[in-house]
Amino acid sequence: MAEQAKFDSPVWNRPLPEDAELAAQVREVREKHLLQDARPPREVAEKVLGPMARLGRVFWLAFVVLGGLTATWLVTWAYQASQGMGVTGLNRTIMWAPYIINFVYFIGIGHAGTFISAALRVLKFDWRAPISRAAESLTVFALLVALTMPLIHMGRVWKFYWMIPFPNQRQLWPDPRSPIFWDMTAIFTYLSCSVLFMYLGMLPDLAIAREKASGWRKRLYTALALGWRGTEREWKNLDTTLNIFSYGIIPVMFSVHTVVAWDFAMTLQPGWNSSIFGPYFVIGALYSGVGAVIIIMAILRKALHLEYFLRQEHFNAMGKFLLVLSFTWVYFYFNDYLIPWYHKEPILTVLFRLFSSGWAAPFWYTMLFANIVVPWATLWSRKVRSSIPALVGVAVLVQVGMYIERYLIVAVALGYPELPFNWSVYVPRLPEILITVGVFGFVALGVTVLSRLVPIIPIWEVVEGQLLHGTRRIGRAIFPAKTEAD
Repeated sequence: MAEQAKFDSPVWNRPLPEDAELAAQVREVREKHLLQDARPPREVAEKVLGPMARLGRVFWLAFVVLGGLTATWLVTWAYQASQGMGVTGLNRTIMWAPYIINFVYFIGIGHAGTFISAALRVLKFDWRAPISRAAESLTVFALLVALTMPLIHMGRVWKFYWMIPFPNQRQLWPDPRSPIFWDMTAIFTYLSCSVLFMYLGMLPDLAIAREKASGWRKRLYTALALGWRGTEREWKNLDTTLNIFSYGIIPVMFSVHTVVAWDFAMTLQPGWNSSIFGPYFVIGALYSGVGAVIIIMAILRKALHLEYFLRQEHFNAMGKFLLVLSFTWVYFYFNDYLIPWYHKEPILTVLFRLFSSGWAAPFWYTMLFANIVVPWATLWSRKVRSSIPALVGVAVLVQVGMYIERYLIVAVALGYPELPFNWSVYVPRLPEILITVGVFGFVALGVTVLSRLVPIIPIWEVVEGQLLHGTRRIGRAIFPAKTEAD
């Protein structure tokens, strides 16, 4: 009778076992695992929607600071467009530097959102539910920044329409051998798929917000929810559509950063002409992207009081993921050095010496310390992975290391072509620094504003996961498990 009463009760109101020891184990499981700690759907919705409407001083301070950085980016871009590319530190030898570095970096950041939302959904990793939308929002804004980087790099930004493949009166088409043409095609495809994927998964939560909001928010959510009513047919269509997008967007994700790698590998530039750049760039993108998602998770958890949703189990899982990616990245990174070292090309020997003992050596050793030494020395420990400040510290160092890695690939390696008389060193100038800082501010501003406009935690996925999970008793122990009752 007690077991039957357990299944007759709502999942958020199931009684504890009468045995005190078993009851303590159930409470411990519920405290550790979000999907075991079921709450009424109304309470879950309030925990997400309540903080959205409370705009305190911290939010407005962040809005002003990040908005100022974004404005600085746009004003500096306008100044550079009016004055010409001569205001930058680019030269005849190093014609790719900060903007292409940012391009590669932000496309990499965007990979984590797609992987967490789509790939982990396909693999049925249930812990990803509360993380997915924050990762998706980071993907969208990072891709928007990446989209502007080739335009800024062009200088004559008003000529960008020549990159779009459409017929015109002069019967000119973009050159398919141009890396800019590849980049535009890849980014537009990836960005449109990512926006649609995030928006479709948001429909049920927008409908929930519509019912609880008033004023301009209610009008906004009514328009965005597209008349969602939560019928059985709508849920079936949504599940089918999300599954199709999940399977379809994964190869798009891999193809995008592979195309970016081809921008480099298709050239004859020493240090770039490598057959391993494709998978190496993809792994590097996931590595930096997962680190960025960890940082976003910690900030949103503190700012929006999402401690109920983002628990130690989520940071622990992301820490494991970061450690695995660190191992994989190290394999590809040193694999890219192995063959050039073996056949001893003179120019590549110069590059190796430059990285190990030249003026670029401090950057190279800092990158190795941030990307290898720190993760390997810390992330093996569950205490570090479960400690939010410690894990965020590791993630920040990974961001620093991965940005330096892109700097070494683009700005340093490009300065050493085959002919020594053409060697050069890149020194950034103020416009490039301001634009780089500004685009980081724009991404942070976008995620901050979006978190106050739409539910940043997928309410329906959390509630669905809680309905499908329970505990199972084996002997004198309680274990998390899929629920035995539908």
